[in-house]
Amino acid sequence: MVTNPQRRIALIDAAIEVLARDGARGLTFRAVDTEAGVPKGTASNYFANRDDLLRQAAERIHLRVAVDADDATETDPKALLARFMHLLLHRIADDRAGWLALLELRLEATRRPELRATLTTTLRDNLHTNIEGRRQSGLPGDDLTTMLLYYAMTGLILEHLTLPEVLADVDLDGLVTDFVERALPRT
Repeated sequence: MVTNPQRRIALIDAAIEVLARDGARGLTFRAVDTEAGVPKGTASNYFANRDDLLRQAAERIHLRVAVDADDATETDPKALLARFMHLLLHRIADDRAGWLALLELRLEATRRPELRATLTTTLRDNLHTNIEGRRQSGLPGDDLTTMLLYYAMTGLILEHLTLPEVLADVDLDGLVTDFVERALPRT
């Protein structure tokens, strides 16, 4: 396998774009080469097979949409939690292709046990990272609060990126703030 890390990332990002645009059935090494603007045959030098490419795309998506804790400076714990949720919504909306590619990968995982295992591990780790991050940061709520917000945000993002007209008259930032308000235990 070739080991130019920047080229590998560019190819994985191209694969994510292809997945988002053409779906899993459209993801071929040739399509990735074309999307990345590299000579034909380049992707096949970087990935053992299509499953390897799918697995690496699944892992890369979460890195692309990760929220940087330094972007939230609020001191009130409830406001800080709401800010993290807003940042997440906007970060993912700004990388629409990444989220749509993840949806394609989820569907493809129903047919590919190896990909299912990769996505299960990646998404479970992501959920546990969120739970542990909330515990260590001192943000309000408990593990259930984190799970409720995680899945509320997942549904909101799904709707917003696939059928945005459904929520055309909804203030998404206001809705996210309401998620936080209602998910937190009453004090």
